[in-house]
Formats: sequence, C-alpha cells, structure tokens
Amino acid sequence: MGKTKYITILFWVVLLSACAKQTGEQENNTTKTIKIWLIGDSTVADYSNNYDDGDYMKDRYPVTGWGQVFQPFVSGDNLKQLFPLLQADSTIVDDRARGGRSTRTFFQEGRWRQVYEALQPGDFVLMQFGHNDAAVNKTERYVNEEGYKEFLRLFILQTKQKQATPILLTPVARNYPWKNDTLTNVHGNYPQCVKEIADETQTLLIDLNQRSMEFFTEKGKDYVTNNYFMNLPAGKYEAYPDGQNDNTHLQPEGARAVSQLVYEGLLDLSTLTNTSE
Repeated sequence: MGKTKYITILFWVVLLSACAKQTGEQENNTTKTIKIWLIGDSTVADYSNNYDDGDYMKDRYPVTGWGQVFQPFVSGDNLKQLFPLLQADSTIVDDRARGGRSTRTFFQEGRWRQVYEALQPGDFVLMQFGHNDAAVNKTERYVNEEGYKEFLRLFILQTKQKQATPILLTPVARNYPWKNDTLTNVHGNYPQCVKEIADETQTLLIDLNQRSMEFFTEKGKDYVTNNYFMNLPAGKYEAYPDGQNDNTHLQPEGARAVSQLVYEGLLDLSTLTNTSE
C-alpha cells in the first residue's frame, strides 16, 4: 500500500471515530428527565420524607401514601411503556401532597405556589383532591362543589401556562360503604366534578375512584380491610401500640396497589395519545 493511500485511510478512520464520539456525546446530552409533581391529600402524601423531623419507622409506619411508592412505577421498563405520553429517559417524582389538605387549603397555605414557581416546560402535575374538600363537618378544610371545581380550574390553567401537563385524578376510594360485597362511592358528587372539569378544560383524567372501587371489590372486603387499609392489631407496630381502625389511609401493600392503578391509568392515557397522533 502506498504511503499516500495509507495516510488517506488513516485520516478517514480518525474522522469517523471523531464523528462517532460526537454523536455519542450528543445522545448523552439529549438524555431527558421529566419531573412528575404530585399534589393532593394524605392518601397521596409521602410520610417518610415530608412530614416532620421525627423517625418515620417509629412514629408513623406503616401508613403510606401511594405517591410515596410511585417512583418505581414510572422508571425503567415501566417508563418505556408510557411512551408517547411520557417521552423521557427518566423521571423524578416530587410528592408535595399533604395530609388534611383540600384544594382550598393547599392553595391558601402557599403549597401550590411552591409547585407553580418550580414548574418547567414538559413537567407533569398529577392532582388528586376530594377527601377533605367533601368534609362538610370540618369547616377549616371543606370546599363546596363549585369551589372545588374553581380551584381545579386554577391548578390546571397555571400548569398549562408553564407548558406543563396537568392530569386530574378522582379521589381514591375509602374502604366503605360496602353493599352486597361491592365497594361503593363515598365521595358524593366530587368525582363527577373532576370529570366535568376534565371535559371542560380538555385535561387528561384518571378515574381513580372507579378503578379503586372495582379493584378493591375484586380483592374482597376482608383482604382489603386487613392488608390495604390502616386496620392494625394492638402491639404490632411501635407507632400504634393500641392498634388502629382506619379505612381511609393505606398500608404499604395498599399504597403499592393504588400506585399500580395510577400507572395503569397512565398506560391507558398513553394508548389514547398514541392513537390520536
């Protein structure tokens, strides 16, 4: 091989290697992370991270919000299944839900402002309120149906202003009332309000109330009561030495089951997104 030809080949090898390296760097630079914000009440909240300076395992466990265990459901292979709704290589779940909050108190306490100011284009905001809005006997948190709808409109509008995507969720079911071995709706007209706002504002919707009622019914009252909700025997958990009877808040298994339902809702929305494109 002539010297000139050898130099020419070497030049092209070096050039192609440099191009390949640059392409690889560009691919790395385009790795995309989406932040998923969760706003809502105690059924969504992360008790292990954002409640107080105490010891979660000693002071609160096993109470678990579904948002507390949601990250694995939007990571890895699960995330890939959510394309094209979530077009990202990874996600960060930022759970800002807080116990006892309605749409009104979440706004009045400045919790929504903190989320709004941090929102970036491409973020997602999952919104699940209703448990406390509907609490007529607790005036400090109660919001009537029209007020509930108005605050949801506000959250949606401001999310879209930041070029982020809002997703409405109807409130997860409580473990009552059961009728003829079927779990029924305890939230009155509030789930319907969410659906009406979703239609009015053309916002994505997961009917978590219906999904959870149907799923809990499938599992059966005894199983759900003992394994999903905070019905605890005395002496088993340090935080509840006298036991607990609570059919609103979730144990870890219940939180994971509800997270799975939310994930399945996102899968359905992703399928709709793919179909509409």
